Amino acid sequence: MLTVTSTAIDAVKIVTPKLIEDPRGAFCETYNQERFAEHGIMANFVQDNQSASTAIGTIRGLHFQGHPAAQSKLIRVLKGRIFDVAVDLRRSSPSYGKWVAEEVSAKNSKQIFIPVGFAHGFCTLEIDTHVFYKVSATYSPQNDFGIAWDDPDLAIDWPVAPSTVTLSEKDRRMPAFRSLPGYFE
Repeated sequence: MLTVTSTAIDAVKIVTPKLIEDPRGAFCETYNQERFAEHGIMANFVQDNQSASTAIGTIRGLHFQGHPAAQSKLIRVLKGRIFDVAVDLRRSSPSYGKWVAEEVSAKNSKQIFIPVGFAHGFCTLEIDTHVFYKVSATYSPQNDFGIAWDDPDLAIDWPVAPSTVTLSEKDRRMPAFRSLPGYFE
């Protein structure tokens, strides 16, 4: 059992598995290809990734892979809490250049499905946060791209002060949104 709801950008879905609790603790089915397909989520996941971030305000993103290695992602939090962001990069979409965000945590059990054509990033809201995500294409360095997390054209309302953000060197050098070629025409 799971519940799937759309965000303000219909292609991005919130997936909430049914949590079964008993005296031992809890159990939930986080992915079932048939159940996802019943809700129109047809990604064929081929790789799992996990990150651990020690500090509040760690931002990872905004990342995406272009064709032929473009990825759909299914993101969940194993420990801690994040502000998860998807930015629409599909040029023909009415929501091109717009973003949606959702708080995802180990407690709320929400997952976010982000299809091909979106950049993805997140900000940690608790110390020692662990994020797990499935992707529909393996990592491809030559198709790995990104956008500046603080791009003024996107105006993402990150829940932390810019002066307190922890970033990788790679994420510090990401280009502006308006300089991107049409990766997803």
